[in-house]
Amino acid sequence: MSNGKRIGILTSGGDCAGLNAVIRAVVHRAVTTYNWQVVGIEEGTHGLLDRPVRHRVLLPADVDGTILRQGGTVLGTTNKGDPFAYPMPDGSKKDRSQEIISGCRELGLDALIGIGGDGSLAILRRLAQEGGLNLVGIPKTIDNDLGLTEVSVGYDTAVAVATEALDRLQPTAASHARVMVLEVMGRDAGHIALAAGIAGGADVILLPEIPWTVEGVANRIRQIRAHGRNFALVVVSEAATLPGGGKARQEFSDGQKRYGGIGGYIGHLIAEATGAETRVTVLGHVQRGGSPNPRDRLIASAFGVHAVDLIAQGRYDRMVAWSNRKVIDVPIADAIKAYAAVDVDGTLVRTARGLGIYVGEPMGEPVG
Repeated sequence: MSNGKRIGILTSGGDCAGLNAVIRAVVHRAVTTYNWQVVGIEEGTHGLLDRPVRHRVLLPADVDGTILRQGGTVLGTTNKGDPFAYPMPDGSKKDRSQEIISGCRELGLDALIGIGGDGSLAILRRLAQEGGLNLVGIPKTIDNDLGLTEVSVGYDTAVAVATEALDRLQPTAASHARVMVLEVMGRDAGHIALAAGIAGGADVILLPEIPWTVEGVANRIRQIRAHGRNFALVVVSEAATLPGGGKARQEFSDGQKRYGGIGGYIGHLIAEATGAETRVTVLGHVQRGGSPNPRDRLIASAFGVHAVDLIAQGRYDRMVAWSNRKVIDVPIADAIKAYAAVDVDGTLVRTARGLGIYVGEPMGEPVG
């Protein structure tokens, strides 16, 4: 039953709902079924850089049903500091990958479970290859853009939060005869905007994958008015391309430039083009936080159990995935390569257009 394995688990990249459910599943499966020891590594790869390595042994009693309901990650995470080009205080970059590998060895790990998106998994895989570490990956990203899995941990809750925001904005829009613009997350892919827009009854959905025009948006709002409705709902992904090209970015105090601000820009354009009173809501990190919904809890639990079983089978360099209503596993390298943006000819885009939602210009037609 037991071969005395000691496995590590860490969360990497941005947080999302469902991470704690993964941790819970890994601990229960590893300890209860295989009698292994599970080591939780704190703050992702940052914890492996500290000496002593920041970690704690996790027991089933530490991860009961309470943790299943909690957002974020009890282990902490980081989305800064590429270990192969780590930013130092003097502004230089240093390769600290061997320190991380050494940290794993100090913990005496037989295998490591990494929970992350495409960027995090790519870094963890490179570390595993250079350090001879046995790695199993679990996909998490609210953007749902990781390839070869139909869904990643955190996506479903993010869509639910965005949909609820539209549900709350609609009566306010109707009461004041306004156009409400909701800016949602989506670093490079518009899955959240598209799914929430359809589910929340949006009239306009703007995505990074499909070009759009101010006139197209304005025409949709004019059509709504002509049919007697006094309000409209617009959903825009933070990474949607601007009409003249490029993307809206904001610079923060740490010098980083991130997507954001397009909602206010579009609200201004709509007001200019239609004369409508507009209000803008930027959902931001609200989509990442909060209690995971039932589907994210289920997916996270299934992923965690399967990841431990892969270790038991000695199958490494694999990522757990969801396909055709069941858990599968695929090579991490293939999952990272198979980036999954919104399919511009796919079911959801066709559905949106079938509902009369403006989602940009049909592909192949002129934009200007």
